[in-house]
Amino acid sequence: MAADDGVEHMVATPHSNDRYHYDRVYLQSALDQLRRRVGNDLKLSLGCDFHLSYENIQDALKNPERYTIDETPYLLVELSNYSVPPQIGDSMMRLADRGMTPILTHPERNPILQKNMNRVLEWAAAGIVVQVTASALTGSWGDAASRCAHWLLERNAVHVLASDAHNTDRRLPGLSAGRNAAAQICGKEVAHSLVDDNPRAIVTGKPLPYFPAVESRP
Repeated sequence: MAADDGVEHMVATPHSNDRYHYDRVYLQSALDQLRRRVGNDLKLSLGCDFHLSYENIQDALKNPERYTIDETPYLLVELSNYSVPPQIGDSMMRLADRGMTPILTHPERNPILQKNMNRVLEWAAAGIVVQVTASALTGSWGDAASRCAHWLLERNAVHVLASDAHNTDRRLPGLSAGRNAAAQICGKEVAHSLVDDNPRAIVTGKPLPYFPAVESRP
């Protein structure tokens, strides 16, 4: 489904949290099996949906390569839906100081951040990469997530669109609809950067070519 939608490269991002143990060696073996089944239709990389617990942060500071996307410095960071304490920004900057580049995943879907999107603007202005779920732009995650995704896009605070695909019936591995929706908000060139140029830079470990100054307008 992803390949048919035009996707060339996907990153598998198993969670690392209290519920899911993240075993990089086992997961790499599982991904290798998947690569053999998929063949040449799609490139696959391994990353992690990294939760900012104390234990995770301490381990990542010691072993950053355990959680980042392949051999790159990019680290996907997911925040809790139940608590986003004030020091979260400092925690992401600690990871950055260790050489990792945090990518904040789907802040538009976080019920706490939905009430204060200005926090996301501050993090983006500080160099944190912001990733929005493509289907949030098309309304699949409800009105609040859609409004927040639009709001961030209008303020140049989105750097990547991702499918966050989980299955083949509800959370589908497609990006084209989200790209088209983004193009209506910020233009085709920016939308292309969000699904092609920037993701391509991430999986190859290069700086993002599209990283505009954040607009802090009302």
